[in-house]
Amino acid sequence: MEATKQNIIDQVKKPGNAVYVKTKLMTDNTLSYCPGCGHGVAHRIFMELIDEMGMQENTIGIAPVGCSVLAYEFMNVDMQEAAHGRAPALATAIKRLWPNKFVFTYQGDGDLAAIGTAETIHACNRGENIVIIFINNGIYGMTGGQMAPTTLLGMKTSTTPHGRDAHQMGNPIKITELVAQLPGTNFVTRQSVHTAKNVRRAKKAMKKAIEVAMANKGVGFVEIVSNCNSGWKMTPVNSNKWMEDNMFPFYPLGDIKVDGQLVNK
Repeated sequence: MEATKQNIIDQVKKPGNAVYVKTKLMTDNTLSYCPGCGHGVAHRIFMELIDEMGMQENTIGIAPVGCSVLAYEFMNVDMQEAAHGRAPALATAIKRLWPNKFVFTYQGDGDLAAIGTAETIHACNRGENIVIIFINNGIYGMTGGQMAPTTLLGMKTSTTPHGRDAHQMGNPIKITELVAQLPGTNFVTRQSVHTAKNVRRAKKAMKKAIEVAMANKGVGFVEIVSNCNSGWKMTPVNSNKWMEDNMFPFYPLGDIKVDGQLVNK
């Protein structure tokens, strides 16, 4: 078996035979995300883009607090840690100090849409020339599965064991639609990474966001609706199916704002 495995590896290594080669902008560190989580895929395709566009030496990323707190362990570009929710403020400072750099934030829904709501809205309203990657899994994945601003009505979490109730806990917030209304956002989109087809679409959207920021046209905002199989207490397969049946109807995939204009749906 080992000989067969080595033969396969040798064949793949031959010029022209490789189906896929990991980008050098993903480190060899073991990902800390739960198996089946979308974070790893989102990391990979974003770093592939930076590599393909030859932007490694020109890129600065901001890692927040939450599941993606250790993004700097996996992304082989210059990274800066931010206090909880403050990534857009820090990105603003870095971009204004080094306007020729490409600056991005990589944030979860608790970080971006709860404690970081003010920073998110004001950075988008000002039209800072940055990219915001927003991972929405509808829950606080890192700290015990509590209700997040994006938790769906009726959705059970550790702090809503009977399901989220609008009267007691308010409604889930569509932060992506909200920032799309602001004049400083140029490209706003919602994607997913749970199938190969969706991965290709998400990567294309990320590239568009990068081009917008580098052309000084304002904020490129990319939401990735993801699963949290550990927080949702499901297998990865079942969590993806639950996401399709429940998350996507409330958080529909597709472009929301392109070239500064809202998309009519």
